[in-house]
Amino acid sequence: MSDKKYNVYGIGNAVVDLEFEVTDEFLEKHGVQKGVMTLVDEETQFRLINDINKKSVIQKSGGSAANTIMAISQFGGKGYYSCKVSNDPYGTFFLKEINDAGIDTNFNHQQTGDGITGKCLVMITKDANRTLNTFLGITSELSVDEVDEEAIKNSEYVFLEGYLVASDTAFEAMKRTKKVAEKANVKTVLTLSDPSIVDIFKQRFQDVVGASVDLLICNEQEAKNYVGKDDLMEVREEMKKDAKKFVITQGENGAIIFDGETFIDIEPYPVKAVDTNGAGDMFAGAFLYGITHGMGYAGAGKLASLAASKIVAQYGPRLKTDEIQQILEDFS
Repeated sequence: MSDKKYNVYGIGNAVVDLEFEVTDEFLEKHGVQKGVMTLVDEETQFRLINDINKKSVIQKSGGSAANTIMAISQFGGKGYYSCKVSNDPYGTFFLKEINDAGIDTNFNHQQTGDGITGKCLVMITKDANRTLNTFLGITSELSVDEVDEEAIKNSEYVFLEGYLVASDTAFEAMKRTKKVAEKANVKTVLTLSDPSIVDIFKQRFQDVVGASVDLLICNEQEAKNYVGKDDLMEVREEMKKDAKKFVITQGENGAIIFDGETFIDIEPYPVKAVDTNGAGDMFAGAFLYGITHGMGYAGAGKLASLAASKIVAQYGPRLKTDEIQQILEDFS
């Protein structure tokens, strides 16, 4: 076991998820592109929510890196999360959930800022697909000021959320985090986050990668978009150039892991999917917990596959802590 204070230091967009069930017709009516994350203004979010006209909503502190660090903490690991929220009800809600989970943040020694906390409208269709319309709010101003260099140095891994490439200041924060980590011999993990983000900001991803990252986590479509090839065998070989190790998740087909020497196929756990929101984040969190707690890449991959299967079988991007502890018991 490491003597570092944190298993993983994460940095990402802090948003509050508002999740609703919708129809394909609703998405078509509003011209919403299905299955991807789209950045929108707050007015667009309000218009969509008003038209959904449903009182039932799942509200959770969200954001890709936040979900991942939360999962690590629930499994029993120790995480740190750098983010930017506002001094408003959503910001208070977000920080309470994070702090209640035992996660340290940059807000332990810094006040929340003025502005509006980001919100993500998560629309789930009957095929379990998730469509995200995100208003970043104050998190679009995330910058190097939110980077905690001491916390990075006291971590085994840093986890960079891919969505940050969409903001100029957050992009600089990503690069600073990786630079500090490399200087302190802390391993860097990058997630590609979303196929459309990869398409739009491919050059920025490549700039963050630099010579290489220690671990790249993505789904199959993100990997294909990043490499620019459709053949998975070719994609796997190309990704070796940018990542020392990597994970490609494949939904109902499991996952492919490259541990630096060999490829490992991870079998899926068959379930009836009702909501894929948060599955990738949970996979990343369980996997990082595994490799920081004595599991090999194959074992960590199996744990991650099991945890992700539990997420897609329910609504919402999170499991309860007792559910995660049950996963650990079942797995062992």
